[in-house]
Amino acid sequence: MRTVIYPGSFDPFHNGHLDVVRRAARIFDRVVVSVALNEAKKPLFSFEERHRLVRASIEDLKNVEAESFDGLLVDYVVRRGACAVLRGLRAVSDFEFEFQLALMNRKLNEQVETLFMTPKDTFTFVSSRLVKEIARLGGDVTPFVPPVVVVALRAKLTAP
Repeated sequence: MRTVIYPGSFDPFHNGHLDVVRRAARIFDRVVVSVALNEAKKPLFSFEERHRLVRASIEDLKNVEAESFDGLLVDYVVRRGACAVLRGLRAVSDFEFEFQLALMNRKLNEQVETLFMTPKDTFTFVSSRLVKEIARLGGDVTPFVPPVVVVALRAKLTAP
C-alpha cells in the first residue's frame, strides 16, 4: 500500500489544502494529513482543534485519514511506513522554502522522498494567514475553507 504524508500546521485547514488532498487521494492508496505541533508558531487553533477540523474536513474521503505528530518529520514518515512526503506549492516563493526543507529531510534520511503538488488555480492565492485575517476583520471566508472551519473560525473569533 502506497502511503503519502501531507504534513502542515493547518491553522486553519483551507480549500487549497483540501484540493491537494483530494487529488493525492486519486494517486496514492492512502493519504495521511498530519497536523504538526510547532511550538515556534502561535496558532489560532490548538493542536487538538486543528486535528479535529482536518478530520472533519476529510471525512468523506475513504482513503484519507488525519493524524497529529510531534518531532522530526522523517522519523514520523518512517514510523508510518509512508513512501513520500507531499507538500503543496502556491507560488515560486513557496518553492524556495519547501525545497530547502526537502533537501534537509533528504539529508536526514535519504529514503524519504518529497513530492510537490500545486493546488487548482482557483486556490493558489488562499493561505491560512489570509483566511485568519479576513475572518478577524469580519469578512466572509466561506469560499476559502470547509464549512466546519467556517463555524470554528466564527466561534473562535467571536468568543469573549
